[in-house]
Amino acid sequence: MKFFLLSDNVDSLVGMRLVGIDGVIVHERKEFLLALEDALEDPSIAVILVTTKLVNLAPNVISELKLTQSRQLIVEIPDRHGGANIGEEIDRYISEAIGVKL
Repeated sequence: MKFFLLSDNVDSLVGMRLVGIDGVIVHERKEFLLALEDALEDPSIAVILVTTKLVNLAPNVISELKLTQSRQLIVEIPDRHGGANIGEEIDRYISEAIGVKL
């Protein structure tokens, strides 16, 4: 089982490759969803890392997959475009998932 990165920038991909994590760079929503589908179909991938900017391209799709995907874990990682508000994003995600405002 391995990690796989879906990134919108070269910096994150290079950093992950330094620790042995492969990935792809995508910029548009359509190519992101295709790359995500490919990663979900690969049985050797256990954890899919997705940069914040890409998550923001399809937040509903990612939220649904996080709640229903049983084989792979999808993890949002901050990148150079942000991440300062990651705590607020986590609160929002939990609130949406359980239906209770934190």
